[in-house]
Amino acid sequence: MDDQEGRQLIGEFPSVPKQERAYQKRKALLESGRVLFSDKGYENTTAKEIAAHANVATGTFYRYFCDKRQLLMELIKDQLERYMPPEPSWLNHDPEAVLATLLEKHNQRLNRLGLHRVLPELLPHDPELAEVLADVRRKLHDSIHEGLKQAKELGYTWEDLDLDSVAWSILVLTEKLPEMGPETGYIPNYHAISKIICRMVFPPEILLQLRSEEKGLTGNNYTNGCDHEI
Repeated sequence: MDDQEGRQLIGEFPSVPKQERAYQKRKALLESGRVLFSDKGYENTTAKEIAAHANVATGTFYRYFCDKRQLLMELIKDQLERYMPPEPSWLNHDPEAVLATLLEKHNQRLNRLGLHRVLPELLPHDPELAEVLADVRRKLHDSIHEGLKQAKELGYTWEDLDLDSVAWSILVLTEKLPEMGPETGYIPNYHAISKIICRMVFPPEILLQLRSEEKGLTGNNYTNGCDHEI
């Protein structure tokens, strides 16, 4: 997100700390908000609770933030891309294994960030955030679509499938993975999900062909795929 988008989404802060002690209080409020939003959800968390959890007065909260939404936006403004699913890497010797690794690392990253469950709660009531997130999704879709077109040019994909629709299907499916957690009684099988996605893209004989190749399109594509973060 660029600076202009950030200012539009967050707005002006009541004040910005200039001394170390004030900076530490603001930092404590941000961490308190992150913990409480993750544990209790957005609607069930109040500014007063955030202040108490940070061991500061409620008035201190309002010295640095207009409301709890502004605090949440400050937490996520530079990390929206990281909440999006990873971009698959099709041009390597084992797309299924690479994608399974990407999905697992992404879910682990979301659990560390801790705020991914708050976004669905907030989006229906926050059109500005919804618009920014929709733009992030469109960019990711376009990137997935471009990767599929490159694979098609090499003769790897199904000939009769619309790649734009395939890209959206992949995005929607991978977005839902974080909802499959222990609290739902389901632990994601990343390899099984990766296999489903790759079957949408590749005929079985192409997957066998890619795995059997000792050389070809490994190297940088494989490395970049595993290192990609959003």
